[in-house]
Amino acid sequence: MIELSWPQVSARRLERAHLAAPAPAPAADKGQAAVVAAMCGAHAQVMSAAELSIALRLGGVTRAHVREALWGEEALVKTHGPRGTVHLLPAADLPMWRGALSSMPAGPTGPEGVRLTAEQIGQVVQAVRDVLSVADMTIDELSEAVVAATGPWAGDLVVPAFQGMWPRWRQAMTVAAHRGAFVFGPARGRKVTYRAAPDVPVPADGRAALVKAYLAAYGPATSAQFAQWAGAPGRWAAEAFASVETEEVLFDGRPARVLAGDTAAPDGPPRGVRLLPYFDAYLIAGRPRELLYPGRAWQRALAGGQAGNFPVLLVDGEVRGVWHQRRSGSRIDVTVEPLWGLTAAQLRELDEQVERVGEILEGRPRLTIGQVTVGAHA
Repeated sequence: MIELSWPQVSARRLERAHLAAPAPAPAADKGQAAVVAAMCGAHAQVMSAAELSIALRLGGVTRAHVREALWGEEALVKTHGPRGTVHLLPAADLPMWRGALSSMPAGPTGPEGVRLTAEQIGQVVQAVRDVLSVADMTIDELSEAVVAATGPWAGDLVVPAFQGMWPRWRQAMTVAAHRGAFVFGPARGRKVTYRAAPDVPVPADGRAALVKAYLAAYGPATSAQFAQWAGAPGRWAAEAFASVETEEVLFDGRPARVLAGDTAAPDGPPRGVRLLPYFDAYLIAGRPRELLYPGRAWQRALAGGQAGNFPVLLVDGEVRGVWHQRRSGSRIDVTVEPLWGLTAAQLRELDEQVERVGEILEGRPRLTIGQVTVGAHA
């Protein structure tokens, strides 16, 4: 059995994630789509973080280019992806994602008395699809239309939300996205909008295709790790793994799987200094966590074991600190808190990364090395 060490796997993942070195500047927005495909989606709950995640992997790309790829060229699409969270996905891969995620069994959507029945979920999904086929809508407009199309039960304010209660039907938003009822549209002022999803045929093997993409990017891995990443039941993930031809390897002494024949790793160990934003795909998918977050990084850069809540300083493939950026006009103050000392060469690389962050965000960056006092992102 082939054995792969953590440095080998780290170097291979960084290379495939375009973090070992940025990809060349794309001649068209399809280049951004290719990078997002290699990431298995860019987490976009915080859009500025998604823009940074993508642009950091491409030479010469700024947030304006990412926005153009999303809203102009429509090479990217914003929708609910793995774990039900908002992601940017390649538009060309939307059929695969839809086929995979819609095949997950829909579990209970809330406590008894609040949850939707399977029949009600179906009614909500169809209503969302129907009303958005007429026009893009804000969430308030969509809610009014869905309740009118289904019944007063859909509008009951029973779902705890950030600053109040949401109507019952909103428990089905993720399922509706996964079943192709909607995607996100451009903001209307400061309000999010929703629009009809592209009408695309859903492949029968979407789940297998997703396993292949995941293992190509983040293997070696286990089906349990795939289940955690996808937000899927363990049995569903195990069946998905079994549908793909894989090969068992020993990864840091533990059995894991890669795509059959895909055991190559770069010759040298991982190298480089990178600033990764909130919920970067590499951080969310990177497992085992104790290897990616060694020593003090486990306590400082994770939130109760959850990755992504802190932007991190990645040094030679491991989390070695946290950082934060605060904008005032065109000025961007970047504070980096290393958890271990940095060499002179690493400090020079850090300066370059801060300059790159400023370029992407279209501002004037200023670096401070010191304690980050901002807590985990909620």
